[in-house]
Amino acid sequence: MPSREATAYFGAGPAPLPTAVLEKASQVLLNYNDSGIGITEISHRSGDAEKILESTKSALAQLLDIPTQEGPDGYQIIFLQGGGSGEFSASVYHMTALWVEKRRQQIVKELGTEDETKVFDALRKAVDDEFKLDYLVTGSWSLKASQEAARLIGANHVNVAVDSRKDNNGKFGTIPKESEWSLTPNPAHSGMLYYCDNETVDGVEFPAFPDVDSSKYHVIADMSSNFLSRKVDVKRYSAIFGGAQKNVGTTGITIAIIKNSLLTQLAKPDLLRKLNLPVGPVVLDWPTIAKNNSLYNTLPIFDVWIAGQVMQSLISKASTDGPKIATQQAESEKKASLLYGILDKYPVFHVVPDKSVRSKMNICFRIGSEQDRDDKEKKFLAGANERLLLGCKGHRSVGGCRISNYNAVSVEKVEKLAQWLEEFAQQQ
Repeated sequence: MPSREATAYFGAGPAPLPTAVLEKASQVLLNYNDSGIGITEISHRSGDAEKILESTKSALAQLLDIPTQEGPDGYQIIFLQGGGSGEFSASVYHMTALWVEKRRQQIVKELGTEDETKVFDALRKAVDDEFKLDYLVTGSWSLKASQEAARLIGANHVNVAVDSRKDNNGKFGTIPKESEWSLTPNPAHSGMLYYCDNETVDGVEFPAFPDVDSSKYHVIADMSSNFLSRKVDVKRYSAIFGGAQKNVGTTGITIAIIKNSLLTQLAKPDLLRKLNLPVGPVVLDWPTIAKNNSLYNTLPIFDVWIAGQVMQSLISKASTDGPKIATQQAESEKKASLLYGILDKYPVFHVVPDKSVRSKMNICFRIGSEQDRDDKEKKFLAGANERLLLGCKGHRSVGGCRISNYNAVSVEKVEKLAQWLEEFAQQQ
C-alpha cells in the first residue's frame, strides 16, 4: 500500500489537503478540545462552534485583506451549503430582488406618488424593458451559471456579454478583448456582471480583474477553483463565492464574501411573485445567512474548522511584508511556470487554452496528433499512475490531460510530475 508521502494527487476536486491538517483532524474527530466528544458531534450553536466560525472568518479576512467594518462598504463572510452551483442560483435570486427594489424606489421618486397601481405598472414595464443580468461565458462553469439564470428568470433577461467559443472554433480556451464585450449599455439596467475567475474544466483563468467600472456594475465572481491562490482586490467586487473543496477544505461548505450594501433594500417576495420573478429558498438567502452568523440551519462545523486550519497554515508560512496571500501566490506561480515550461518545450504536448489566459490552477493539455492522441494520452496517464502521480486525466466532457496545481500540492510533487513529463516527451 503506497504511503501518503509517496503519492501525488493532481485531481481537480475534491483536492488534496495539507497532511498536517488531516493529522490534526483525525484527532479532533475523536475528541475536540478535550471535551470528550468529536468535532462532528458538537452543536453548531455551541460556544466552540462560534469560536471556530470567528477564527475562520478572521483568518480569511487577514489573507485577502477583507474590509469587515460596519457600513455599506464593509463585507460579510458567510458559509453556506450547495456549492458554487448553489450560488449560481443564489446570486440570481438576490441580485434580481435588489434590482427590483432599487428600481421601484426610483419609480416612486420619478412619479412623485406611491400609488401602488401606478408604481407597479411602471415597475413591470421597467422589468420587461430594462432588466438584465450580464454573464461572461468563458468556460463550462460560467456557461452553467448563465443557463441557470435563464432557467430562473428567462433568457430574455440574460445578456451573454461574452461567449468565448465564438472566437475559438466553438471551443473554450480564450477570453476575447474587453473592447469586444457587449455589456448591458446602461449599467443601471444591469443587475450584476457575473464571471468565473478560473474555469476548472477548460484551464482558462482571468489574468486580472476585468476592465469594468465596479462602481457602476455589481461584479460577482465565482472563485471556487483559484480561491486563496493569489491576491484579490476584494473592494472591487460586490460578491465573491466559491466551493471549499479545491484550495480551502472539504466538500460541504461554500464560502461567500458579500458587500454590506447588497444585504438591504430587497424586493419583498409578494412583489417578485406578482412580477413573475423567482423567490429563492431561505437557505440560499444571503441576508438571512448573514443575520444568523451562518447558523440559520445546521452548518457542518467540521468543514468550517478544516477551512480555518488550511487558512491558518497559509498565514503561518506568509512573509511578514505585504499581503498574507502573496507567499502562496508566488509558490503557485512557481509550480505553474515549471509545468508550462516543459509543456511548451516539447512539440508532443499541446496546451489547450491560449497563452494569455492559461490557468495557474488547472493546466489542461493534449498529447500527440489527432491520429495518435488516444494512445499517447493513455500511455502518459498509465505511466503517471505507475509513478503514483494520480488524477491527471482531463474532465470527461473535454478529455485530454489536466494537472490541478492546488495549494496543497507541494513543489516537490510538482517537480516529480515535471520529471515524468520530461521523460515521456523524450521517449516520443
